[in-house]
Amino acid sequence: MGVSGKISFVLISAATVSLAGSTSSRGQSDPAAEPAVLAVAKVLPAVVNINTERVIRRSVRDPIEDFYAQFFGYYRGRPREIRQTLQSLGSGFIVDPAGYIVTNQHVVERAADLKIKVTTNDGKTYSAHYITGDEKKDLAFIKIDSKESFPFISLDNISPNLLGETVIVVGNAVGYGSSISRGVLSATKRDIAIDNMEYKDLVQTDAAINPGNSGGPVIDISGRLVGISSAKMAFTPQGVPTQGMGFAIPADVVRDSVAGFKAFAEKHPGQKIQPASEEAPTSNAEKLFGMQLQDLTQDLTDALGYQPGRGVLISSVEADSPADQAGIERGLVIYRVGRRNVSSVKEIETLLGRASSGTSVDFTVGVVRANGTQRVESVTLAAR
Repeated sequence: MGVSGKISFVLISAATVSLAGSTSSRGQSDPAAEPAVLAVAKVLPAVVNINTERVIRRSVRDPIEDFYAQFFGYYRGRPREIRQTLQSLGSGFIVDPAGYIVTNQHVVERAADLKIKVTTNDGKTYSAHYITGDEKKDLAFIKIDSKESFPFISLDNISPNLLGETVIVVGNAVGYGSSISRGVLSATKRDIAIDNMEYKDLVQTDAAINPGNSGGPVIDISGRLVGISSAKMAFTPQGVPTQGMGFAIPADVVRDSVAGFKAFAEKHPGQKIQPASEEAPTSNAEKLFGMQLQDLTQDLTDALGYQPGRGVLISSVEADSPADQAGIERGLVIYRVGRRNVSSVKEIETLLGRASSGTSVDFTVGVVRANGTQRVESVTLAAR
């Protein structure tokens, strides 16, 4: 048995050596020559990490004031305004050597005091400014404040987006800096709803998409753009946990949107923090009453101390608008329109779709805290 065991050991060793030495060329065993490695190396210099800082102003009252109002029906003094800084991380990629970047709109929410920092793959950090965006497509266009020439991802030759093709997600996953995940293109033309937001005609992949990946590129094995990471679905609409379901805005939508964004930038050179709706308000709430609205995400309710799952945040109020004249301020929440409770911008827009100039609409507006204290009132606004 001992002799047989030695012979077997020698034969296995010889076979192993023979197999290792049978490689026909160095390229087949060199990781640096793998197509995925080459594709990542091709696009990585154009991928950026985006850090945004936004200051939210909100009105607060002493808890004693709430207690007083509960019993006497009015407040003795005016609320105190405080400033709160919210930070978020995301990804994006350069699409023009002048430093134009495309990312998700939700990564760089519009605000007059929005601060954007962009870190390129070589570790350099730049200031950037918001140019325009499209909330329905969840795409935004920003520009690095520098006259340098930057590496970029071309949108002239995008991926054909074939089912089963290898795809690679590149981005600032969980704030760790540039990282990648790999999978296949699972489906196209997907419509999904996450946090009361609807996304249409997305491409689906089983490659891991994590917080921070939003706005980063999804590429194929040749380094061509497949899409922009947009969302990860953790649960089905029925509440069933999912695995391997990430979604991206398809490359053709990105290409066409960027063409429009560039035209806007040329028309408004040097414009800073310019809403896409400059020439005509796109929402009914803004057009009729002068209010810009925003869904109350979990991050926002946590940061503001509001009760989760209820209402829609008023993110901006136009000067001298019906809302402004009625004393409505940014930071308050709309809980009801008419007799209908609301919890998303979409619901309010649907309800206001029936309103026209001069129509009176009742809004229940105020603040309900996570601890149960509340200050709400009904306000009637006439549409302009």
